[in-house]
Amino acid sequence: MNITESVLMAISGGEALEDAVASLKPAGVGLEEISASLEELEARLNGLGEVLSPLLHLPGITDILVNSTQVWVDCGKGVERVDTEFAAEEEARALAITMAAMCGKRLDDAVPIVDGILPIGIRVHAVIPPLSGQGTVISLRIPAQGGVSIEQMYASSSMDDTIRQILTRTLDVRCNVLISGATGSGKTTLLSALLSALPSSERLICIEEMSELHPDHPHVVHLQAREANTQGRGEVTLSELVRAAMRMRPDRIVLGECRGAEVRDIMSALNTGHRGSFATIHANTPQEVPARLAALGSLAGMNAEASMLQAHAAFDLVIHMERMAGASVRGGRRVASIGVIKMLGEELVCPCAYHFDRRGRGRTGPAW
Repeated sequence: MNITESVLMAISGGEALEDAVASLKPAGVGLEEISASLEELEARLNGLGEVLSPLLHLPGITDILVNSTQVWVDCGKGVERVDTEFAAEEEARALAITMAAMCGKRLDDAVPIVDGILPIGIRVHAVIPPLSGQGTVISLRIPAQGGVSIEQMYASSSMDDTIRQILTRTLDVRCNVLISGATGSGKTTLLSALLSALPSSERLICIEEMSELHPDHPHVVHLQAREANTQGRGEVTLSELVRAAMRMRPDRIVLGECRGAEVRDIMSALNTGHRGSFATIHANTPQEVPARLAALGSLAGMNAEASMLQAHAAFDLVIHMERMAGASVRGGRRVASIGVIKMLGEELVCPCAYHFDRRGRGRTGPAW
């Protein structure tokens, strides 16, 4: 039995990690051997394996991407290939299957796509052949360690002082806010920062497909959707969770992402007195959000007019996130603009109130 297996056995028996390691020292084990074994132990416990686990320690790491045997990372300067790689495609596939199992999911020929959260909080998305033509594809999203506050985002140039004041005031007057942006633009990071700034006396109900929001707040209730089982039963949708949240005495309702019919339920909730709530949505600019809401509303059986009226009553502001080259926090993500939801005649619009120009200077817009 090697050192790593000895430590794992001690931990499984209820012994603390520090005690398990200390128990090896009298046997004359050298520090180098212990260090190597601890690295192997970390790789087993976090689920990333010996190839990917060391990459977690790269400064500013936000994403780890596997294309068959090749490994790429994003540390804030765009995607870069690293020297680390898998010896064979089979090794990458085996790791993907192990990750899926740690998430409580299945990954095989019958279910070739999996999406889950590892116990250490890393989001995993994996696809195996034949859906991925050139081998196993793994995408890992690394959460910020300890989260980021509004003040930290300001200090690292993710927002200027005007936006900081707007966001603080938005929380005080309980605006209903949509945070928009592309995948990986920092929507969850900003939302966590906003929630962390709320008074400890407020009860937050966070509704997500998979729990990614971890605000620094003492009273957060997490609700997570559930997929149907292999018999097609047991599904719990985001729409059902939004309706359930309304009966849980929320001070703020938080929908991790509007991506389907649940948009009808969140708009209904925000129109029944739940002020100061939040949701995120995928959009290229704040000006495109009304069309996006109308498209999602149609999935819920709402016509365009109903979608516009409900959205106008439900949301006040759109805060748009973008990835910008040169910013220093979380891969160059920053608040790029703020729009105001309003009706222009019979059309729902979101004119810009404040934005950054091409030189990175803050400018007021027509909705200021």
